[in-house]
Amino acid sequence: MWLRAGVIVFALIGSVVHANAPAISLRPVARIDIYPVALPTFAPAVSLRPVIRPRSVHRAKQPRIDRVFKSKAQSANNIGRICRDRDLQGVVVGRVPAKLRGCGIDNAVKLFSVSGVRLSMPVVMECGTAKSLKTWVEGGLAKAVGGTGGGVSKLQVAAGYACRTRNSRPGAKISEHGKGRAIDISAIYLENGDRISVLNDWGRGKNGRMLKKMHQSACGPFGTVLGPESDRHHKDHFHFDVARHRSGPYCR
Repeated sequence: MWLRAGVIVFALIGSVVHANAPAISLRPVARIDIYPVALPTFAPAVSLRPVIRPRSVHRAKQPRIDRVFKSKAQSANNIGRICRDRDLQGVVVGRVPAKLRGCGIDNAVKLFSVSGVRLSMPVVMECGTAKSLKTWVEGGLAKAVGGTGGGVSKLQVAAGYACRTRNSRPGAKISEHGKGRAIDISAIYLENGDRISVLNDWGRGKNGRMLKKMHQSACGPFGTVLGPESDRHHKDHFHFDVARHRSGPYCR
């Protein structure tokens, strides 16, 4: 009897266990390793292993970059007083060798501004030319413009140092430009942005009258002054140089 009862109990327990059994077997199942299949999907296109780079490539590039920035910094830092005059701002150039016989400058400077008036581009010249330009800027130019447009802000430079003959004619004498003793100016800019052009304004209205005064006042500070009425080569600019003549300043 007791044996029969035990069989009945065991059967009931088995039924309960079977009823609560999970739908999925808890036995460990050997899984298929999918890493080799997924690896190409996530692997980088370029190897991540460190690559030893040739030293020659690294050393060849860096010095060139350093030289570029160093040269720019030196040029910017060197701009200051030249020709022993704080109103002349620029850099010292030194000797400029001659490409043609009669050209060249022994002690050249590169002028950026004169008495607060900027040049449209730096001009290489002698100190004597720079000082004559300052005399004209502070005197005749300032008086000719007065307070018009707030005064002068910039000079449009047509030419500075250039090793060539006069008017670039074959066989002619070396131009004063080739000696650092001349500058050509084609226009004057005012503080309000207005532009007075030698080509467009000469002989016309108020601007024309101011240009006439500028031209006349340059005779004295400069030994030679040429403008639109001198010849066809100067119809669009003023030519100023410090060459001296026995009969006095040559102005046309």
